[in-house]
Amino acid sequence: MMQAMIFAAGLGTRLKPLTDSMPKALVRVGGEPLLKRVIFRLKDAGFNSIIINVHHFASQIIDYLKENDNFGLDIKISDETSGLLETGGGIKKAIPLFNPNDQILIHNVDILSNVDLKKFYHVDRRVMCKSCGVPHRQAGAVLLVSWRKTKRYLMFNDDMLLVGWVNIETGEIKSPYAEVKSSTIDKLRENYKMYAFSGIHSFSPQLFPFMSDYPDKFPIMDFYLQNCDKIAIKGYVKEDLKLMDVGKLDTIDNAETFLEELNQ
Repeated sequence: MMQAMIFAAGLGTRLKPLTDSMPKALVRVGGEPLLKRVIFRLKDAGFNSIIINVHHFASQIIDYLKENDNFGLDIKISDETSGLLETGGGIKKAIPLFNPNDQILIHNVDILSNVDLKKFYHVDRRVMCKSCGVPHRQAGAVLLVSWRKTKRYLMFNDDMLLVGWVNIETGEIKSPYAEVKSSTIDKLRENYKMYAFSGIHSFSPQLFPFMSDYPDKFPIMDFYLQNCDKIAIKGYVKEDLKLMDVGKLDTIDNAETFLEELNQ
């Protein structure tokens, strides 16, 4: 079974006034709601079980799915109407809804891309032993990344294992490793690979126990950065990534052109 989770609980404040009366997930791009586009991308890739978290105008999303018979899929709702839990808290709350034996593809509802989701879901998660060259563990998560100019980068070692995060404009560094936290920006550029996160990642249930001591509300990226020294978090680079975050009003018209380019 292939399972996924769509983050659809956000307030969509950057899409106001559209989101004054509807959730971001139901904002239309190219004539179809963002949520439907992501669901069909997952369905076409072979996913048959999807968890969707809801908060802002949650009933509209629930009604929309019922009206469409869940598009022929096993779709479950993780209800966050009592309070937004952020990305990490959203996964933690949904734990009882997941099959504990399968990876979980995490996908933001406002992301459009050319990613082969089936290929990414089945990417090699093995981590090789440096001394013997034999795989000895599995990564707890795989993050889809690419090179693009931004202020905030994830940092990876030569084995593409996550070691930290940096804001090159402010100099802020997040890492459980002392040698990373004490480095200068120039040293970080020299010693580590820097990539931008895409909003798509594959999450292993082996990470669930690490969440037990976390509060109800927390960002998943902070969780990864706080635990990457205990369990491997791999980066997967897509060199030809075409991706658009439909997060602002001025991106909606551009998104329609973007979709046309993806379909060419």
